[in-house]
Amino acid sequence: MSRRQFVNDPEHVVPEALEGYVLAHPGLLHLHPDPAYVTRAKPAGDKVALVSGGGSGHEPLHVGFVGTGMLDAAVPGAVFASPTALQVAAATTAVDTGRGVLHIVKNYTGDVLNFRIAAEIAADDGIEVEQVLVDDDLASERADGEGPGRRGTAAVVVVEKLCGALAERGATLADVATFGRTLVGQARSMGVALAAGAHPGDSEPAWLLAADEVELGVGIHGERGVGRRPFAGADELAADLLDRLVGALGLARGDDVLVVVNGLGATHGLELALVHRAVHHQLAGRGVRVARSLVGPYVTSLDMAGLSITLVRADDERVALWDAPVRTPALTW
Repeated sequence: MSRRQFVNDPEHVVPEALEGYVLAHPGLLHLHPDPAYVTRAKPAGDKVALVSGGGSGHEPLHVGFVGTGMLDAAVPGAVFASPTALQVAAATTAVDTGRGVLHIVKNYTGDVLNFRIAAEIAADDGIEVEQVLVDDDLASERADGEGPGRRGTAAVVVVEKLCGALAERGATLADVATFGRTLVGQARSMGVALAAGAHPGDSEPAWLLAADEVELGVGIHGERGVGRRPFAGADELAADLLDRLVGALGLARGDDVLVVVNGLGATHGLELALVHRAVHHQLAGRGVRVARSLVGPYVTSLDMAGLSITLVRADDERVALWDAPVRTPALTW
């Protein structure tokens, strides 16, 4: 059966959705329509500014994380396409307070290129820019080191939260950038899907699976995974992902982690909570303590039925930054 969607004109999906999202959060967000980017409704004062962005279709990422304790601006591109360098440069200029700007960039060729050009434009205007490249997707890692490297996925939420809290404390641009790069190096994610998503206006999903299969290692742009395996219960699928993540991070008894169980768009909160239960107990069985968890649809892939698990090594400083106040449309405590 073909899918139906709440769409007017597929060409207008992103600007119409962006307008609607900002209208829903008038006290938190301000929309700059041309070039398109979103800033805090009340700009921050004397601090390092954080800017992130990427293709649309991953909501609430990144616009949903603009606000106190996280981003100062988010720059959305078209569905699964990078924002332009001019969009990023305009956002960078708008939020700079004189303390410099940190670009948090997921590792995709278009994003990397356009954020780099934007940083060069900003530098010509006297704005200091540093970049943290997020590349946590274990499925896209190659043993020979060839290719574009690991993709950036759900660990970007942890990077934006912790770097945002550090910037609010008054840390320098160099210190926030160094912290973010170290954090990324100790974060890994992996996803699994039961069904692919469909682009706005498309009646068919990007790819099909047999009823008794799941796709392991899916990307957040509808990329196929690295393999298929038989469908199984939540505990068994969670164990498959955890085995790979724990091994990649070299986690051992006594280690602490931050955990993100992330829905990819069409997976219900009941299922995500059930998987989180499996993750929590299975890590405890390995002697790894879950210091903090985040469970929900935070980095989606349109209406993909699936989820990803992210593990990030934790220590007292990272937990304190995680617990620091945050006020954004998608994350508040």
